[in-house]
Amino acid sequence: MRLGLALGYWGRRPDARHLDLAREAERLGYHSVWTSESWGSDAFTPLAWIAAHTGRIALGTAVAQMAARSPTATAMHALTLDHLSGGRVLLGLGLSGPQVVEGWYGRPFPQSPLTATREYVDIVRQVLRREAPVTLDGRFHPLPYDGPGASGLGKPLRSITHPLRPDLPVLLGAEGPRNVAQTARIADGWLPLYWSPTRTDLYERALEGTPEGFMVAPMVQARLCADPAEGLRPVKTMLAFYIGGMGHAARNFHADLMGRMGYESQARRVQELFLAGRRDEAVEAVPDAFADEISLVGPRERLAERLEMWRAGPVTDLLVTAPDPATLRVLADLNA
Repeated sequence: MRLGLALGYWGRRPDARHLDLAREAERLGYHSVWTSESWGSDAFTPLAWIAAHTGRIALGTAVAQMAARSPTATAMHALTLDHLSGGRVLLGLGLSGPQVVEGWYGRPFPQSPLTATREYVDIVRQVLRREAPVTLDGRFHPLPYDGPGASGLGKPLRSITHPLRPDLPVLLGAEGPRNVAQTARIADGWLPLYWSPTRTDLYERALEGTPEGFMVAPMVQARLCADPAEGLRPVKTMLAFYIGGMGHAARNFHADLMGRMGYESQARRVQELFLAGRRDEAVEAVPDAFADEISLVGPRERLAERLEMWRAGPVTDLLVTAPDPATLRVLADLNA
């Protein structure tokens, strides 16, 4: 199991620690560093900055939101950064949810998410292979576009720039069982959310028949600390925000996932409290047991014991969200 560093997305401003953490992760032998985006900082620009200050570490998006860019624009981002970094890009994509797609990007959330994802990946792969002009008779991403308002002058095009790697890896963030099963068929890897090393049976059938080299790369909050309860506090805060704030009361994929993992009533309670503006109570309502099984917190001995649980399952890459170099160093030492 390889280690990656997950930096996430910015808050109010750039985090001055990120570049130092990325350099330290590279020095420690971490395989990859990952950035994210929501409705603020983008995923690709920070990776370009990190690429300019590192030499070996792979550069991943976990995830770049599909609604933010057309498939060809995303492919352009990936092939450009891949050239500039010497072939280090791992392209992680995610559909996001209706709140972000419609509220931030101003486009309808697809009624057939699997079809929209499949078309998106198809076009990205066509651009990267550069075997022919890119075309798709698609429902969501037709190329050339011939729908309402079209001039009729659209022409199939092939990338001017030759991609450095036609087989640049494409990974997908997927939550529902059908979405995960499709990911296993069309992508080079899966970026799970809320992965629990004690519940790997949840996805056993969906992951059947994945090819050799298929990446299973969950993000995990990690913290070296004396008191596990102290280390779980940021995990519970994150969970309350995602379960309560990252989606509508009637449609929240994160809350649904928590429910499938055995915490349905607790997920609905967290959501209810958060949407009522009672955010501190929402954090307290997140079960410690749930926060603990999807994270790595506590003293070194506890981290060592729990890390073995992650190593025993199908995870190929553990993407660590760690607040300090000390945690990165301990995990690198334990995983050696």
